[in-house]
Amino acid sequence: MGQQLDPVVFGSDPNRAKQSKAYRGDRRGGTHETKQERSKSRSNPSMRASINRPPTPNQEEDEEERKEVPLSEIINLKLVESGEKERLMELLRERLVECGWKDDMKALCRAYARKKGRNNVTLDDLIHVITPKGRGK
Repeated sequence: MGQQLDPVVFGSDPNRAKQSKAYRGDRRGGTHETKQERSKSRSNPSMRASINRPPTPNQEEDEEERKEVPLSEIINLKLVESGEKERLMELLRERLVECGWKDDMKALCRAYARKKGRNNVTLDDLIHVITPKGRGK
């Protein structure tokens, strides 16, 4: 304590000077880590990371994740959220009935069932037969 402190640097408060020495890691400060201990803690990444701080996200990974979402999924999500998708589906059903597409598909199913026999037809068979014709191929 017999040490003279510079009042310009530390002001008139001697406790502030002691805190400053402890913060700097003065050897006289007591229980501070040595150079070897500091270099070990720097070389170990888990020692450097704060427990309370989450890891910093990588911007490149965030950009890649954004690019991976196809435009069709984004559009579909927006249509569902706005309720527009249901309205469009109803409009499509009406138009298919008006043009006779639904009646044509029924007729194809009935003809196939008569040809193969009612008990020998499965749903998978019907789907396999009418799908290309229903899509216009």
